[in-house]
Amino acid sequence: MNHMLAPRMSRVRPSATGAISDLARSLSDQGRSIINLGEGELDFDTPPHIKDVAVEALRRGETKYTAVAGTAAMKQAIIRKFHDENGLDYTPAEVIAGTGAKQLIFNALLATVAEGDEVIVPAPYWVSYPDMVGLTGGTAKIVSCEENNGWKLRAEALEAAITPSTKWLLLNSPGNPSGALYTRDDLAALAEVLLRHERVMVLADDIYEHISFTGDFHTLAEVEPRLKDRVLTVNGVSKSFSMTGWRIGFAGGPAWLIGAMQTLQSQSTSNPSSISQAAAVGALTGSKAFLAEWVEVLRQRRDIAAAILQSAPGLRCAVPDGAFYLFVNCAGLVGRKDADGKAIETDIDLAAYLLDKAGVAVVPGSAFGVPLYFRVAFGVETEQLELACRRVAGACAALR
Repeated sequence: MNHMLAPRMSRVRPSATGAISDLARSLSDQGRSIINLGEGELDFDTPPHIKDVAVEALRRGETKYTAVAGTAAMKQAIIRKFHDENGLDYTPAEVIAGTGAKQLIFNALLATVAEGDEVIVPAPYWVSYPDMVGLTGGTAKIVSCEENNGWKLRAEALEAAITPSTKWLLLNSPGNPSGALYTRDDLAALAEVLLRHERVMVLADDIYEHISFTGDFHTLAEVEPRLKDRVLTVNGVSKSFSMTGWRIGFAGGPAWLIGAMQTLQSQSTSNPSSISQAAAVGALTGSKAFLAEWVEVLRQRRDIAAAILQSAPGLRCAVPDGAFYLFVNCAGLVGRKDADGKAIETDIDLAAYLLDKAGVAVVPGSAFGVPLYFRVAFGVETEQLELACRRVAGACAALR
Protein backbone atom coordinates (compact mmCIF):
# COMPACT_ATOMS: atom_id res chain seq x y z
CA MET A 1 0.00 0.00 0.00
CA ASN A 2 3.02 2.32 -0.41
CA HIS A 3 1.12 4.13 -3.18
CA MET A 4 -1.14 5.55 -0.47
CA LEU A 5 1.76 7.45 1.13
CA ALA A 6 2.29 11.14 0.47
CA PRO A 7 5.24 12.01 -1.81
CA ARG A 8 6.98 13.77 1.09
CA MET A 9 7.62 10.37 2.69
CA SER A 10 10.15 9.63 -0.05
CA ARG A 11 12.29 12.42 1.41
CA VAL A 12 12.59 10.95 4.91
CA ARG A 13 14.25 7.81 6.29
CA PRO A 14 13.91 6.16 9.69
CA SER A 15 16.43 7.46 12.21
CA ALA A 16 19.61 5.41 11.87
CA THR A 17 20.43 5.72 15.56
CA GLY A 18 16.90 4.65 16.52
CA ALA A 19 17.08 1.69 14.14
CA ILE A 20 20.39 0.51 15.62
CA SER A 21 19.01 0.77 19.16
CA ASP A 22 15.86 -1.12 18.21
CA LEU A 23 17.94 -3.91 16.64
CA ALA A 24 20.22 -4.08 19.67
CA ARG A 25 17.22 -4.40 21.99
CA SER A 26 15.69 -7.08 19.78
CA LEU A 27 18.89 -9.15 19.85
CA SER A 28 19.15 -8.71 23.62
CA ASP A 29 15.56 -9.94 23.98
CA GLN A 30 16.60 -13.06 22.02
CA GLY A 31 19.27 -13.80 24.62
CA ARG A 32 22.31 -12.36 22.81
CA SER A 33 24.93 -10.50 24.85
CA ILE A 34 24.69 -7.09 23.21
CA ILE A 35 26.32 -3.87 24.38
CA ASN A 36 24.67 -0.87 22.78
CA LEU A 37 27.12 1.92 21.99
CA GLY A 38 24.72 3.37 19.46
CA GLU A 39 22.30 5.26 21.67
CA GLY A 40 22.76 8.94 22.44
CA GLU A 41 21.90 9.01 26.12
CA LEU A 42 23.73 8.83 29.42
CA ASP A 43 23.47 5.90 31.80
CA PHE A 44 23.27 8.30 34.79
CA ASP A 45 19.91 8.56 36.49
CA THR A 46 18.05 11.86 36.52
CA PRO A 47 19.32 13.64 39.67
CA PRO A 48 17.10 13.04 42.75
CA HIS A 49 16.33 16.71 43.38
CA ILE A 50 14.83 16.97 39.88
CA LYS A 51 12.69 13.87 40.36
CA ASP A 52 11.52 15.25 43.72
CA VAL A 53 10.24 18.40 41.99
CA ALA A 54 8.24 16.23 39.58
CA VAL A 55 6.73 14.20 42.42
CA GLU A 56 5.74 17.38 44.24
CA ALA A 57 4.07 18.69 41.08
CA LEU A 58 2.11 15.44 40.79
CA ARG A 59 0.95 15.73 44.37
CA ARG A 60 -0.15 19.31 43.76
CA GLY A 61 -2.28 18.07 40.89
CA GLU A 62 -0.34 19.78 38.09
CA THR A 63 -1.66 17.25 35.58
CA LYS A 64 -3.71 19.46 33.28
CA TYR A 65 -3.07 21.25 29.99
CA THR A 66 -0.63 24.14 30.17
CA ALA A 67 -0.05 27.04 27.81
CA VAL A 68 1.12 25.69 24.46
CA ALA A 69 4.58 27.27 24.68
CA GLY A 70 5.10 26.30 28.32
CA THR A 71 4.04 27.32 31.80
CA ALA A 72 4.95 30.74 33.15
CA ALA A 73 7.43 29.05 35.49
CA MET A 74 8.98 27.13 32.60
CA LYS A 75 9.37 30.27 30.52
CA GLN A 76 10.93 32.18 33.40
CA ALA A 77 13.38 29.32 34.00
CA ILE A 78 14.35 29.38 30.31
CA ILE A 79 14.80 33.15 30.36
CA ARG A 80 16.92 32.94 33.52
CA LYS A 81 19.05 30.13 32.10
CA PHE A 82 19.82 32.01 28.90
CA HIS A 83 20.63 35.20 30.86
CA ASP A 84 22.80 33.61 33.56
CA GLU A 85 24.66 31.04 31.47
CA ASN A 86 24.79 32.55 27.99
CA GLY A 87 24.41 36.31 28.43
CA LEU A 88 21.28 36.31 26.27
CA ASP A 89 18.20 38.31 27.23
CA TYR A 90 14.77 37.21 26.03
CA THR A 91 11.18 38.15 26.80
CA PRO A 92 8.46 35.52 27.39
CA ALA A 93 7.34 35.99 23.75
CA GLU A 94 10.85 35.02 22.62
CA VAL A 95 11.11 31.62 24.34
CA ILE A 96 9.29 28.33 23.97
CA ALA A 97 9.30 24.87 25.53
CA GLY A 98 8.60 21.82 23.39
CA THR A 99 8.51 18.04 23.44
CA GLY A 100 12.27 17.76 23.07
CA ALA A 101 14.78 19.88 21.18
CA LYS A 102 14.12 17.77 18.08
CA GLN A 103 10.52 18.96 17.88
CA LEU A 104 11.58 22.59 18.17
CA ILE A 105 14.19 22.24 15.41
CA PHE A 106 11.64 20.59 13.15
CA ASN A 107 9.00 23.24 13.87
CA ALA A 108 11.47 26.06 13.17
CA LEU A 109 12.38 24.54 9.80
CA LEU A 110 8.76 23.76 8.93
CA ALA A 111 7.74 27.33 9.75
CA THR A 112 10.39 28.92 7.53
CA VAL A 113 11.70 26.62 4.79
CA ALA A 114 9.88 26.46 1.46
CA GLU A 115 10.45 24.62 -1.82
CA GLY A 116 13.74 25.82 -3.30
CA ASP A 117 15.22 27.03 -0.02
CA GLU A 118 18.59 25.67 1.05
CA VAL A 119 19.75 24.80 4.55
CA ILE A 120 23.50 24.52 5.13
CA VAL A 121 24.31 21.38 7.11
CA PRO A 122 27.96 20.82 8.09
CA ALA A 123 29.03 17.17 7.93
CA PRO A 124 29.34 15.09 10.00
CA TYR A 125 25.84 16.00 11.10
CA TRP A 126 23.20 14.71 13.47
CA VAL A 127 21.25 12.09 11.52
CA SER A 128 17.91 13.93 11.66
CA TYR A 129 18.96 17.26 10.14
CA PRO A 130 18.79 16.37 6.41
CA ASP A 131 15.53 14.46 6.75
CA MET A 132 13.89 17.31 8.64
CA VAL A 133 14.92 19.69 5.88
CA GLY A 134 13.65 17.26 3.24
CA LEU A 135 10.23 17.05 4.87
CA THR A 136 9.84 20.83 4.59
CA GLY A 137 10.48 20.67 0.84
CA GLY A 138 13.83 22.41 1.16
CA THR A 139 17.27 21.15 0.24
CA ALA A 140 19.95 20.21 2.73
CA LYS A 141 23.23 21.58 1.39
CA ILE A 142 25.86 19.35 2.93
CA VAL A 143 29.23 21.01 3.56
CA SER A 144 31.98 18.55 4.41
CA CYS A 145 34.22 19.52 7.32
CA GLU A 146 37.75 18.29 7.92
CA GLU A 147 38.88 15.97 10.68
CA ASN A 148 42.18 17.87 10.94
CA ASN A 149 40.16 20.99 11.81
CA GLY A 150 38.28 19.20 14.56
CA TRP A 151 35.32 18.57 12.21
CA LYS A 152 34.41 22.26 12.44
CA LEU A 153 32.99 24.44 9.67
CA ARG A 154 35.51 26.94 8.36
CA ALA A 155 34.52 30.52 7.53
CA GLU A 156 35.69 30.17 3.93
CA ALA A 157 33.62 27.00 3.48
CA LEU A 158 30.55 28.76 4.84
CA GLU A 159 31.10 31.72 2.49
CA ALA A 160 31.38 29.39 -0.48
CA ALA A 161 28.21 27.49 0.46
CA ILE A 162 25.90 30.51 0.78
CA THR A 163 23.70 31.20 -2.25
CA PRO A 164 20.66 33.43 -2.84
CA SER A 165 18.57 30.39 -1.81
CA THR A 166 20.21 29.90 1.59
CA LYS A 167 17.69 30.18 4.44
CA TRP A 168 19.48 28.59 7.43
CA LEU A 169 22.81 27.41 8.76
CA LEU A 170 22.54 24.54 11.26
CA LEU A 171 25.33 24.69 13.82
CA ASN A 172 25.72 21.99 16.50
CA SER A 173 28.29 22.54 19.26
CA PRO A 174 29.43 20.40 20.97
CA GLY A 175 28.63 18.26 17.97
CA ASN A 176 27.02 14.90 17.42
CA PRO A 177 28.72 12.63 16.28
CA SER A 178 32.13 14.33 16.33
CA GLY A 179 32.25 16.08 19.71
CA ALA A 180 33.42 19.22 17.85
CA LEU A 181 33.40 22.24 20.15
CA TYR A 182 33.44 25.68 18.53
CA THR A 183 35.62 28.19 20.37
CA ARG A 184 34.82 31.88 20.65
CA ASP A 185 37.27 32.56 17.81
CA ASP A 186 35.68 29.85 15.64
CA LEU A 187 32.25 31.41 16.09
CA ALA A 188 33.53 34.95 15.58
CA ALA A 189 34.99 33.93 12.22
CA LEU A 190 31.67 32.42 11.13
CA ALA A 191 29.84 35.49 12.43
CA GLU A 192 31.90 37.75 10.14
CA VAL A 193 30.58 35.81 7.17
CA LEU A 194 27.00 35.79 8.42
CA LEU A 195 26.98 39.54 9.02
CA ARG A 196 27.58 39.97 5.29
CA HIS A 197 24.58 37.77 4.44
CA GLU A 198 21.59 39.28 6.20
CA ARG A 199 19.03 36.80 4.84
CA VAL A 200 20.72 33.75 6.44
CA MET A 201 19.37 32.58 9.77
CA VAL A 202 21.26 30.33 12.19
CA LEU A 203 19.95 27.47 14.27
CA ALA A 204 22.38 26.94 17.16
CA ASP A 205 21.81 23.43 18.53
CA ASP A 206 23.44 23.63 21.97
CA ILE A 207 21.93 20.46 23.46
CA TYR A 208 25.37 19.20 24.69
CA GLU A 209 26.34 22.58 26.17
CA HIS A 210 27.36 21.34 29.63
CA ILE A 211 29.34 18.33 28.37
CA SER A 212 32.56 20.17 27.56
CA PHE A 213 35.93 18.70 28.50
CA THR A 214 37.68 22.05 28.06
CA GLY A 215 35.24 23.97 30.24
CA ASP A 216 34.90 26.43 27.40
CA PHE A 217 31.48 26.82 25.77
CA HIS A 218 30.14 29.70 23.71
CA THR A 219 27.03 30.15 21.60
CA LEU A 220 26.78 32.28 18.47
CA ALA A 221 24.29 34.93 19.64
CA GLU A 222 26.46 35.53 22.70
CA VAL A 223 29.66 35.91 20.66
CA GLU A 224 28.06 38.22 18.09
CA PRO A 225 25.03 40.08 19.54
CA ARG A 226 24.33 41.72 16.16
CA LEU A 227 23.17 38.31 14.94
CA LYS A 228 20.78 37.69 17.85
CA ASP A 229 17.65 38.57 15.85
CA ARG A 230 18.61 35.92 13.26
CA VAL A 231 19.59 33.14 15.66
CA LEU A 232 17.38 30.47 17.17
CA THR A 233 19.23 29.01 20.15
CA VAL A 234 17.95 25.50 20.93
CA ASN A 235 18.72 23.55 24.07
CA GLY A 236 17.07 21.11 26.45
CA VAL A 237 17.41 18.92 29.52
CA SER A 238 17.84 15.55 27.76
CA LYS A 239 21.63 15.31 27.66
CA SER A 240 23.11 17.48 30.42
CA PHE A 241 20.55 16.37 33.01
CA SER A 242 20.11 12.79 31.75
CA MET A 243 16.41 13.40 31.10
CA THR A 244 15.96 11.91 27.61
CA GLY A 245 12.66 10.26 28.52
CA TRP A 246 11.16 13.42 30.01
CA ARG A 247 11.04 14.98 26.49
CA ILE A 248 11.62 18.66 27.19
CA GLY A 249 13.50 21.05 24.94
CA PHE A 250 13.49 24.83 24.82
CA ALA A 251 14.53 27.62 22.52
CA GLY A 252 15.06 31.36 22.41
CA GLY A 253 14.80 33.51 19.30
CA PRO A 254 12.95 36.34 17.56
CA ALA A 255 9.31 36.67 18.59
CA TRP A 256 7.98 36.25 15.03
CA LEU A 257 9.67 32.85 14.73
CA ILE A 258 8.76 31.68 18.24
CA GLY A 259 5.15 32.66 17.51
CA ALA A 260 5.11 30.59 14.31
CA MET A 261 6.62 27.62 16.13
CA GLN A 262 3.96 27.96 18.81
CA THR A 263 1.24 27.91 16.15
CA LEU A 264 2.60 24.68 14.69
CA GLN A 265 2.90 23.19 18.15
CA SER A 266 -0.69 24.12 18.94
CA GLN A 267 -1.86 22.05 15.96
CA SER A 268 0.40 19.05 16.57
CA THR A 269 1.52 18.12 20.08
CA SER A 270 0.05 21.07 21.98
CA ASN A 271 1.85 21.73 25.26
CA PRO A 272 4.72 19.56 26.51
CA SER A 273 4.01 17.36 29.53
CA SER A 274 3.06 19.42 32.59
CA ILE A 275 5.02 17.15 34.93
CA SER A 276 8.07 17.15 32.67
CA GLN A 277 7.96 20.93 32.57
CA ALA A 278 7.96 21.05 36.37
CA ALA A 279 10.96 18.71 36.43
CA ALA A 280 12.74 20.86 33.83
CA VAL A 281 12.18 23.96 35.95
CA GLY A 282 13.81 22.07 38.79
CA ALA A 283 16.71 21.14 36.54
CA LEU A 284 17.29 24.65 35.22
CA THR A 285 16.93 26.46 38.55
CA GLY A 286 18.31 23.83 40.95
CA SER A 287 21.85 22.76 41.83
CA LYS A 288 24.12 21.70 38.99
CA ALA A 289 26.92 20.52 41.27
CA PHE A 290 26.57 16.98 39.91
CA LEU A 291 27.67 18.09 36.43
CA ALA A 292 31.36 18.38 37.32
CA GLU A 293 31.39 14.78 38.54
CA TRP A 294 29.48 13.55 35.49
CA VAL A 295 31.84 15.32 33.08
CA GLU A 296 34.85 13.86 34.86
CA VAL A 297 33.40 10.34 34.61
CA LEU A 298 32.74 10.94 30.91
CA ARG A 299 36.28 12.24 30.43
CA GLN A 300 37.63 9.02 31.93
CA ARG A 301 35.35 6.92 29.72
CA ARG A 302 36.37 8.90 26.65
CA ASP A 303 40.03 8.30 27.36
CA ILE A 304 39.57 4.58 28.12
CA ALA A 305 37.54 3.98 24.95
CA ALA A 306 39.86 6.06 22.76
CA ALA A 307 42.95 4.24 24.02
CA ILE A 308 41.50 0.79 23.33
CA LEU A 309 40.12 1.68 19.92
CA GLN A 310 43.32 3.46 18.88
CA SER A 311 45.20 0.24 19.59
CA ALA A 312 42.92 -1.80 17.31
CA PRO A 313 44.29 -2.63 13.85
CA GLY A 314 42.71 -0.50 11.14
CA LEU A 315 41.07 2.01 13.50
CA ARG A 316 41.93 5.62 14.28
CA CYS A 317 40.02 8.15 16.36
CA ALA A 318 40.48 11.70 17.55
CA VAL A 319 39.76 12.65 21.17
CA PRO A 320 36.78 15.05 21.22
CA ASP A 321 36.40 18.22 23.29
CA GLY A 322 32.71 17.74 24.05
CA ALA A 323 29.58 15.56 23.99
CA PHE A 324 29.94 11.82 24.67
CA TYR A 325 30.86 10.32 21.31
CA LEU A 326 33.96 9.04 19.54
CA PHE A 327 33.92 9.26 15.77
CA VAL A 328 36.19 6.43 14.70
CA ASN A 329 37.94 6.16 11.32
CA CYS A 330 37.67 2.59 10.02
CA ALA A 331 39.06 3.11 6.49
CA GLY A 332 42.00 0.88 7.40
CA LEU A 333 39.68 -2.13 7.53
CA VAL A 334 38.26 -1.80 4.03
CA GLY A 335 39.05 -4.86 1.97
CA ARG A 336 39.75 -7.10 4.94
CA LYS A 337 37.73 -10.29 5.31
CA ASP A 338 36.07 -12.08 8.20
CA ALA A 339 36.48 -15.77 9.01
CA ASP A 340 33.77 -16.63 6.48
CA GLY A 341 35.60 -14.82 3.70
CA LYS A 342 33.18 -11.89 3.58
CA ALA A 343 34.92 -8.60 2.80
CA ILE A 344 34.39 -5.35 4.67
CA GLU A 345 33.70 -2.80 1.96
CA THR A 346 31.83 -0.07 3.85
CA ASP A 347 31.27 1.29 7.35
CA ILE A 348 27.81 -0.29 7.16
CA ASP A 349 29.43 -3.68 6.57
CA LEU A 350 31.69 -3.13 9.57
CA ALA A 351 28.81 -2.10 11.86
CA ALA A 352 26.91 -5.26 10.87
CA TYR A 353 30.05 -7.36 11.48
CA LEU A 354 30.64 -5.83 14.93
CA LEU A 355 27.04 -6.43 15.95
CA ASP A 356 27.12 -10.03 14.75
CA LYS A 357 30.61 -11.10 15.84
CA ALA A 358 31.37 -8.78 18.77
CA GLY A 359 27.87 -8.16 20.09
CA VAL A 360 28.47 -4.40 20.01
CA ALA A 361 26.11 -1.90 18.37
CA VAL A 362 27.67 1.19 16.77
CA VAL A 363 26.27 3.63 14.21
CA PRO A 364 27.90 3.76 10.75
CA GLY A 365 29.41 7.10 9.78
CA SER A 366 27.35 7.09 6.56
CA ALA A 367 24.31 7.96 8.70
CA PHE A 368 26.12 11.18 9.65
CA GLY A 369 27.20 12.01 6.11
CA VAL A 370 30.78 10.74 6.48
CA PRO A 371 31.44 7.18 5.23
CA LEU A 372 34.22 4.94 6.58
CA TYR A 373 33.70 6.07 10.16
CA PHE A 374 31.50 4.82 12.97
CA ARG A 375 30.17 6.48 16.11
CA VAL A 376 30.68 5.11 19.60
CA ALA A 377 28.57 6.57 22.40
CA PHE A 378 30.51 6.36 25.66
CA GLY A 379 27.53 7.23 27.87
CA VAL A 380 27.34 3.64 29.16
CA GLU A 381 28.65 2.13 32.41
CA THR A 382 32.46 2.17 32.45
CA GLU A 383 33.05 -1.59 32.75
CA GLN A 384 30.56 -2.27 29.95
CA LEU A 385 32.20 0.37 27.78
CA GLU A 386 35.65 -1.14 28.30
CA LEU A 387 34.33 -4.63 27.56
CA ALA A 388 32.58 -3.40 24.40
CA CYS A 389 35.68 -1.62 23.12
CA ARG A 390 37.84 -4.68 23.76
CA ARG A 391 35.30 -6.78 21.84
CA VAL A 392 35.49 -4.31 18.94
CA ALA A 393 39.28 -4.35 19.00
CA GLY A 394 39.28 -8.17 19.05
CA ALA A 395 36.82 -8.37 16.16
CA CYS A 396 38.95 -5.94 14.12
CA ALA A 397 42.07 -7.97 14.85
CA ALA A 398 40.27 -11.10 13.57
CA LEU A 399 39.81 -9.56 10.12
CA ARG A 400 42.38 -10.65 7.56
